Order: sequence, then C-alpha cells, then structure tokens
Amino acid sequence: MQTDFLKCKIHRATVTDANLNYEGSITIDKALMDAAGILPFEKVGVLDINNGARFDTYVIEGEAESGTICLNGAAARMVQKGDLVIIVSYVSLTPEEAKTWKPTIVKVNAQNKPL
Repeated sequence: MQTDFLKCKIHRATVTDANLNYEGSITIDKALMDAAGILPFEKVGVLDINNGARFDTYVIEGEAESGTICLNGAAARMVQKGDLVIIVSYVSLTPEEAKTWKPTIVKVNAQNKPL
C-alpha cells in the first residue's frame, strides 16, 4: 500500500503573469524548480492565497533566476498577477518510507527568490 505525501512546495510565490492565450500549464523559474525538486511536465497543485482557488496543472520550465511564476491557458482565469500562491507536488510512499520522509520547502521573497 502507498499513501500520498507532500513532496515539495514553493511557499508564497508571487504570480508574475497570467497568459490566457496559451495551451495550459504553469511556467516556473528553473532555479525555483531545481530548489524544490520539481521536474518539467510534473503535475503540481496551485493554491491561491488571495482568492482560495485550488487547481492542478503541469510545469513548464522558465528562465533561471527570472522569478517567473506564470499561469497559462485556462489556469490564467484562476489567478491575478500579483496573487500569492503555494505550489505543491506530492509523492506516493509506502508506510515504511513515510516514517523518514521529509518534504522540500522553498520559501521565497517578493521577487520569488529563495529565502
């Protein structure tokens, strides 16, 4: 048996753009992806602190050190530029693995740089 646990999160990132005319996803600064351990095309949850919206999408790699957090396609209707979001990913673990599991938490400043 496996249970889902938090793999990683990027905490309180600022949405830098919302691009409705795109096929869909979230573009995240590659440096933030690397810090959190998120891979291109990985499924993530996006939790909007400002409006309470919660939705899933997949990740597209953005330019490293750019601070980019851009919601694309239909997800762009769920956020506003400037909103604070939490981006989460989950992992399935066995009960034995879960005993020692520690998620990666990346807290960021207003420019989406790790603290």
